[in-house]
Amino acid sequence: MKALILAGTQEDSPLSEIHPNKALIKIHDKEMVVYIVEALKNVEFIDTIAVVGSKEELSPIKDRVDIIVDGGTSLTDNIQKGSDIFSDEEMILILTSDIPMITAEAVRDFVEKAITLDAEFCYPVVLKEENEKKYPGVKRTYVKIKDGTFTGGNVILVRAGTVKTCINQAKAFMAYRKKPWKLAKILGISFVFKLLIGTLTIDQLEKRVSALFGIKARAVISPYPEIGTDVDKHSDLELAEKVLG
Repeated sequence: MKALILAGTQEDSPLSEIHPNKALIKIHDKEMVVYIVEALKNVEFIDTIAVVGSKEELSPIKDRVDIIVDGGTSLTDNIQKGSDIFSDEEMILILTSDIPMITAEAVRDFVEKAITLDAEFCYPVVLKEENEKKYPGVKRTYVKIKDGTFTGGNVILVRAGTVKTCINQAKAFMAYRKKPWKLAKILGISFVFKLLIGTLTIDQLEKRVSALFGIKARAVISPYPEIGTDVDKHSDLELAEKVLG
């Protein structure tokens, strides 16, 4: 299996004062992205690790990964550029570069569950109680549905060809993520209403995403909060330094 780490520069990051590319912020003298690389190297079924971002910025880690793909600042463009180096039938594990607490066990658990589902797109979700038990006091964005209260992970397992056929829909979705009225138009008013009142189920969410993108999408409940605990602000960085110390 191939792994792709997204490490493009984020100009609007609260941590840009430390380094313009969050992936290269050092935690105990090691770049944040390197922690992810090391976790992936301990997963026996991952045979290729690629990183997409500025080749110049990523030069300090060029000997730690198999491929560096020259990218930019757009998340969706970097996903597309990274997936283009793989054949359409290959499954790619795509991770953001700001989850340094990720472990091989968390990755292995997610992938092993996902591959049993015969889906083209799999996404991990973590229960609120699991997050608060492991990282008490850490603020996360949660969604309450009928099956529980969940937060999303920063990892997906997707077929490379699926990325190439769905990238335009994904760009529209990302563009509207902070415009609820436009998202509601895409998702459907009744769907959004059920989401707001907490009566949606994981099964209904999976079916709606599958219908929107024309793929088979599935959610995977992960017991590992580190799969979605990203470093976005100074308090997150302090947590990572404590956990990884």
